[in-house]
Amino acid sequence: MRWAQRSPMFAPRRMARGTGVLGVALLCGMPREMQAQKSQVDWEALNPAFQGATYVNDVQVCQACHEDAVRAFGETPHARLFRAGRMPDRGECESCHGPRSKHIESPGREFAWASLSADQQSTVCLQCHEGGARMGWKAGAHLSADVSCASCHDVMAARSERAMLARAQVPETCYTCHAATRAQMAKSSHHPVREGAMDCASCHNPHGAAPGLLRTATVNETCVSCHAEKRGPFVWEHAPVRESCATCHEPHGSANRNLLTRKDAFLCLQCHSYGGHINLPRYNRTSNPYGSGCVNCHMSVHGSNHPSGAKLTR
Repeated sequence: MRWAQRSPMFAPRRMARGTGVLGVALLCGMPREMQAQKSQVDWEALNPAFQGATYVNDVQVCQACHEDAVRAFGETPHARLFRAGRMPDRGECESCHGPRSKHIESPGREFAWASLSADQQSTVCLQCHEGGARMGWKAGAHLSADVSCASCHDVMAARSERAMLARAQVPETCYTCHAATRAQMAKSSHHPVREGAMDCASCHNPHGAAPGLLRTATVNETCVSCHAEKRGPFVWEHAPVRESCATCHEPHGSANRNLLTRKDAFLCLQCHSYGGHINLPRYNRTSNPYGSGCVNCHMSVHGSNHPSGAKLTR
């Protein structure tokens, strides 16, 4: 199975333009009887300036002042669904920006999207996108760090072919904040993100609440979703492997081969440094940092099912 097919969070490249985290849900559409059950935003609770405002429900009125924005929005998946009649009946602009009557009478920044906090902005988006992979959003690390949906997604312009992202690709969007991860991905040993065979969402759910925003509950479960041969259970287990793959591997990139946190033999010597064994560099060259070192003999470092594999040599 190709790496690109292991990222269910974002649709495969063969899907139509605009599909992805939001796009898949949008283009598939929802039955009209389910649309009526969508949560409605209490705009007065979000912003007292909306008190007494009513819905104009006429995009032409908005276009009179915001012509460029309305034109750019017309190329987005949201706009196509409005035209197809699959979106709420509040109109293209007011479904996300609230009732505009008072804004039209007295334009001001008190009605601007930027006047809402990250939590309030996300509340607007969640009126349609609350289920699925976004169920843990309210308890997730992104919202706690004042990151809103609009920090990563741009619904007003078609900047990405997938998920209405604010950048062209998933990694570029994530790297906007995660500069250290970008630097790690540039190292010689890395997951094939730079090559386009996978992306950040292959391992992480940016809308989730799991530690590290992982797609699963633990590091190991995330890793073995692709590296099934490392899953086990094994007759002879290696304790660090059972605890966490990150004990020995740096998933975002390493200067050592196989994403190791240290050079081969010296990684093992962090725990296995007892004397009188060939593992110590002064006894034998097998621990040479440029060779295979310990795995010359202990080749089944992730675990063994061999009857004679107690020392992970089989």
